[in-house]
Amino acid sequence: MTEPEFHKLLQRYLNGRCTPEEQAVVERWYDRLEQAEGPLLRSYDKEEVEQAIWARLMSRRAAEPEPRVVAMWPAAPYRWAAVLALLAFGIGWLVLGTGRFRAPSRQNTVATTDGGWTRRSNPTQQVQTFRLPDSSRISLHPGSSLRYTTAFAGPRREVHLDGEAYFQVSKNPQRPFLVFTKQVVTTVLGTSFRVKAYAGSKDASVAVREGKVAVQAREGAQLDASPTHPATTGVVLLPNQQVVYSAARQRLKKELVDRPVMLAPQALEFEDRPVVEVLTALEKAYGVDIVYDKAKLAKCTVSITFYDEPLFEKLGLLCKSLGAYYSLADASILIHSTGCQSQIGE
Repeated sequence: MTEPEFHKLLQRYLNGRCTPEEQAVVERWYDRLEQAEGPLLRSYDKEEVEQAIWARLMSRRAAEPEPRVVAMWPAAPYRWAAVLALLAFGIGWLVLGTGRFRAPSRQNTVATTDGGWTRRSNPTQQVQTFRLPDSSRISLHPGSSLRYTTAFAGPRREVHLDGEAYFQVSKNPQRPFLVFTKQVVTTVLGTSFRVKAYAGSKDASVAVREGKVAVQAREGAQLDASPTHPATTGVVLLPNQQVVYSAARQRLKKELVDRPVMLAPQALEFEDRPVVEVLTALEKAYGVDIVYDKAKLAKCTVSITFYDEPLFEKLGLLCKSLGAYYSLADASILIHSTGCQSQIGE
């Protein structure tokens, strides 16, 4: 694939015009983006590309029905030489910094009112990025708006969101950062997370990429609550976790995001190793809680190698080798197994 073709592929993806096969290629490249090294890659506008792709993944998967129990017979991991070549080329091209890829636009509509408030709106079809006076970075989705005091002073940094945005908040433990929507209040001291709460919807969701976030219902919210001292009726989220607020049920439901990202890379190649060791490595890599019957799996071993598959595909491959299956419960993964088969292998 040539450089212009790769550029067009990324742009088609962000514009929502990729085929399913092209989407799979871009999303696999995205999964490997965090593993790329080198100062040139970090100096390139990598964050905007990464957040635009992650936001599109989250937005698309949020519209899908919530799976309760997951069947355990996925296809084998992709090992196409062509895909690996594309990934290598794409990351190398970003390192070179050709500048030909058009990152999400920074243009947006800004209005300042007499009451000392500033409103930024995004009437375009692309994610818009800007910085607040405290240097916090905002990626505002199409059809969304963010309102904040122009001076951005006081003991708390408060913003009001209609729609969807990704926040990269500058750390300041002395001045908590609060995101108000009609449904929920999200409080952080400095971290990265997404909030989705459109005006026409009674529900809202908050998903965390890194750090710790406290979420509570807007009605009766304790504004002095924080991730270190959360409200009694609130929820504290860690990376790869999200909470969904249901107005009909008037409750917050914590769960895993649909596509957890790797937080702490681990060696994921196992040759006749205890299954418990494999599960522990996955827990550390993704910062998730995996619950299983330790007695039933205590003597089980497995030979398996993971590549760049998403977490749930890794779990599917592991469960298939064990004759088991997994399900999701709140922010935990439950492994259901009756014990070892007579023959266990990759």
